[in-house]
Amino acid sequence: MNRNLSQCGIAAALYALACACSSSACAAESLADTQAAVPAFLSAGGPDAQPVRCEPVGDDVLAHQTGKYAGSDMISGFVLNVLSQWQLPNGASAVAQGSLTVAQNAANQLSASVQTTAHVTDPVPGGTNAANSGATPNTSASGGQNVSVNGVSQITQVAGNSNVGSNAATIDYSNSTNSGANNSATQLAGMAGANQPSASASNAAGTIKAGIAFGSNGINVTLQTPAGMATQNILPSSTQQAGAIAQLLQIAGNNQQVANQLQLNLQTQQLSAQMIRQAGVLQALRNTR
Repeated sequence: MNRNLSQCGIAAALYALACACSSSACAAESLADTQAAVPAFLSAGGPDAQPVRCEPVGDDVLAHQTGKYAGSDMISGFVLNVLSQWQLPNGASAVAQGSLTVAQNAANQLSASVQTTAHVTDPVPGGTNAANSGATPNTSASGGQNVSVNGVSQITQVAGNSNVGSNAATIDYSNSTNSGANNSATQLAGMAGANQPSASASNAAGTIKAGIAFGSNGINVTLQTPAGMATQNILPSSTQQAGAIAQLLQIAGNNQQVANQLQLNLQTQQLSAQMIRQAGVLQALRNTR
């Protein structure tokens, strides 16, 4: 599915979200908290030595500081992979995964392609644990779905024993000159639903479900089993709210194996020698003010 920005509103929004996640940091600590966090070696000395004092500064000051960061004009494209999988002790499983690739051509035009797939398997027939899904009806894990966080949030709620659950999110960079190789290396293997923005699957009884959808309102991945739920949600930024990436595991059972994985590969443009010189001159001029 190679389309223009009209189809790729989610791509452009994720573009901005990716840049925001990779180039900004938030500080909510008070001055006292900041001072308390100063490493001991910075304040080491004689009895009359004064400890290093920290003073928070505002955005108006930080805006004029120079340094290295990934600005939006440096990003030429990205590959986003999401994968959620659940393995129950009776052999049943649920998997949902998807990949969004955004590339920029020489005319600075963006195109996007999407791949999705979802798969559900029933318990292994005749297995020793075929009737044991590991679910514990008298326990529950809830509340995490109501948490709202700007940026990246990872929540794990477990009510049970011998469970394995993980939320993982990574962001890395690669040069756009090698984007073809990086795309093939980064995309998830076994992607059967090429050019499909959504996919879903369930077992015959409807007790196990897997779904993934790429849309204008973001990306949603959901696994539902008798022993709980796993979700991943990516909400693009708008005038009403900041962008967010949320990973949630809710396990109410025993011997469950669950994982949420998100991988964002940002492709950066290679700067020419002339552009590097121009950037250096601009920084020097700013520093003389």
